Amino acid sequence: MPIQHLNQRASQLTESAVSRKDELRIGISEVDHCKILDFGVQSEGGMEAGLLLARICMANLASVTVGPADESIALMPQLFVRTDHPVEACLMSQYAGWKIATEDYFAMGSGPMRAVARKEELLKELPEIIDNTDAVGVLESSSLPTDSALQALRDGVGRQRQLTLAVAPTASQAGTVQVVARSVETALHKLHELKFPLEMIISGSGAAPIPPVAKDDLQGIGRTNDAILYGATVNLWVRCDDELIDNIGPNVPSSSSDSHGQTFLSLFKAANHDFYALDPALFSPAVVVFHNLKTGRSFQFGHKLPGLLRESFGLL
Repeated sequence: MPIQHLNQRASQLTESAVSRKDELRIGISEVDHCKILDFGVQSEGGMEAGLLLARICMANLASVTVGPADESIALMPQLFVRTDHPVEACLMSQYAGWKIATEDYFAMGSGPMRAVARKEELLKELPEIIDNTDAVGVLESSSLPTDSALQALRDGVGRQRQLTLAVAPTASQAGTVQVVARSVETALHKLHELKFPLEMIISGSGAAPIPPVAKDDLQGIGRTNDAILYGATVNLWVRCDDELIDNIGPNVPSSSSDSHGQTFLSLFKAANHDFYALDPALFSPAVVVFHNLKTGRSFQFGHKLPGLLRESFGLL
């Protein structure tokens, strides 16, 4: 049985954020019965705010912490994520699958509000949840939602629910952290695309370097994606036949893509800033390690590119 009440779980964290708003350096406002938490648009935000934002995005079903640098990559801290509920935390909550696009606003929507809106084909393949009162979402955007965006969101989740939105641009401390926290999510989504049975994925952990905050969102999108594509290691505990891992494993890491080895910003510019024009096989961690609980064997696939990361992060 999947974990239920994902939005209720996330709502407990947003309530905590409101009570700690000065400590977290975030702004709180309310428009059209929607509570908006500003994690970095007009407010400063910070690292602690980013850690909380990532947990909100994952419906409080994951631990998100900062740890020492992997000195083989760069002298900057790493972000560690771990969860015993990877499908609910990553695919039903964290995946940025809801494109919010109106005449005057654009944002990528994630968080457990997606699981009640069920606008994506991905969610139609996953279990339904029980959430009657709350809807909590995270918007990756450089501006707070407009009236038209709020109307689209409220229509999507149902106007009977209390909608809470946490907003942060990529070019902010909190926004950078919440994107880099997606290492396990990218592995889960790739496995779903490869038809790996999701019920066989028991637990997951991920580590990725936290890049310097970029001067603008475009550069921020490049750096945060590179952190995962070329610097993340994801460990997955699964229960299946070894043959399944042998067959699918080489196609999971980002090195399975022909676009591998180029900075995300250069690929994004060549695709006219259209995510959907990029090779879907690229969106994966650099390294994926499977630990088979059924047989006791482990399998490692992929490799990191420290030189490319230093170029992307402006450290050359």
